[in-house]
Amino acid sequence: MAKTILIVDDSASFRQVVAITLKSAGYDVIEGCDGKDALEKIANKRVHLIISDVNMPNMDGFAFLKAVKASAVHKFTPVIMLTTESSAAKMSVGKEAGAKAWMTKPFQPAQILAAVSQLVPQ
Repeated sequence: MAKTILIVDDSASFRQVVAITLKSAGYDVIEGCDGKDALEKIANKRVHLIISDVNMPNMDGFAFLKAVKASAVHKFTPVIMLTTESSAAKMSVGKEAGAKAWMTKPFQPAQILAAVSQLVPQ
C-alpha cells in the first residue's frame, strides 16, 4: 500500500512539480493550497508525511504546523518545510513548532526524495 504525502503550497505549479516527483516514486499525494485547505483535506485521513511552504494566504505554514501538531491524529506526522525562506530565525521557529526538516526552493527531485525516504519508512 502506497504511503500518502500531503503537499501544502499556494503555488499550483509548484505543488504539481512536487506531486509529479512523489508520484513517480510511488507515493500517493494530497494537495492543499494553504494551511486551512490542507487541514480540511486531512481531517479524517491518515498521512505519512507533510511537505509545507511557509508563506501562504489564509493560514501560513507555521500556523498550519502548530495546528497539525495539536491534532491527536497528526501529532506524530513528520513535516518538511519546503520554502524560499532560509533565515536561521525562521528555521528556528519551524523547528520549535515541530518541523523535522527544512529545505529551500528551488529543489532537485533527488533532494526531496532523499528527505522523504528518511522520514517515511517503506
